[in-house]
Amino acid sequence: MLFQALAALGVAERVVADTVPVIPGKRSMILHNDRPEDLETPVLYFNTWLTPNDVFFVRQHLPRPTVDQASYRLTINGRVSKNLQLTVADLRKLPQYTVPATLECTGDGRGFFRPRVPGVQWMRGAIGNAEWSGPRVSDILKLAGADLNAPYLDANGADVGPAKTPDFIRSLRMDKMVHPATLVALDMNHEPLPDLHGFPARLIVPGWDGTNWVKWLTTLSVASEPNKGFFMNPAYRFPKHAVAPGTPANPADLEIIESMPVKSYITAPTDNQQVPASPLTIRGIAWAGEKQIARVDVSTDAGRHWQRAELSGKNLPFAWRLWTLNWTPPEPGYYTLLSRATDSGRNVQPIVATWNPSGYLYNAIDRIGITVEKSS
Repeated sequence: MLFQALAALGVAERVVADTVPVIPGKRSMILHNDRPEDLETPVLYFNTWLTPNDVFFVRQHLPRPTVDQASYRLTINGRVSKNLQLTVADLRKLPQYTVPATLECTGDGRGFFRPRVPGVQWMRGAIGNAEWSGPRVSDILKLAGADLNAPYLDANGADVGPAKTPDFIRSLRMDKMVHPATLVALDMNHEPLPDLHGFPARLIVPGWDGTNWVKWLTTLSVASEPNKGFFMNPAYRFPKHAVAPGTPANPADLEIIESMPVKSYITAPTDNQQVPASPLTIRGIAWAGEKQIARVDVSTDAGRHWQRAELSGKNLPFAWRLWTLNWTPPEPGYYTLLSRATDSGRNVQPIVATWNPSGYLYNAIDRIGITVEKSS
């Protein structure tokens, strides 16, 4: 749905991928599209808690704008006592907070769906974990005397497309916007936001899908009803009821996507890797939107038996956990490894993700195959 609509406007993605270092400020990544940039992170960079900025994935619908910090203003309007225009210096004068949070594209894993759906064929790399720093949205709204009982806050950015392309505006529930973890980020991993990630200011909505993390943020508008633009409806909606794979969804049965589901990936070894016949450590990541990871189980025999993995690091809200399992292959041969996460609400990764025409919210049990070599 989204792909076809954007194609008609001339801003659809090319759904090919290559791994080449062609984008300034980025290391070698999986290139799905260079104008606008859609860059996927190779899983080898997911073995640390924080994802480095120069390998953090990039998803853009519209061409990247050039924003001059000296002339930049963040406008606060709508149901407020006074309209405000805040500079970066103004934003930095407010109390600053740091929130570790996992950012995941709504279409992460789209390439695994069968039958295939149009759009960027993300595999395991449209995700990253960072420490985001800046003022709370609630503090900014209080400066303007905003009506915090209003149901919505509209967020808009500086990116624009060709003529007739709709603005990328997201309407977000006010209760989420005034949560203490919801920020206007100025820094990413303790460095100023890179251009590709929304310099100089980006909305941070921990636990929710990346569509809501508006980059190059220019306007926060307190609203009485949700925006009726394309990027709120029909885009980025999910069927309330399952549809048969390969069939369209009823537009009246679509709902807004907010919190992301429980999910895990195996990050080492990698799919189709050959490993020696010796003890090895299986590694991975797990996350659960607005919930926390309770456990991760791993199978080394295609799901016949499961072992509980060891979680490392702090169990923080909104941020992924690293996990490991030490395993000694019993003999040479081919092995299917699976990972299955469970969150604090007892939600478990499904065997099969819910197919949908847009390829959103893929969260099936992760599966890779490896070959254990014979000892020489």
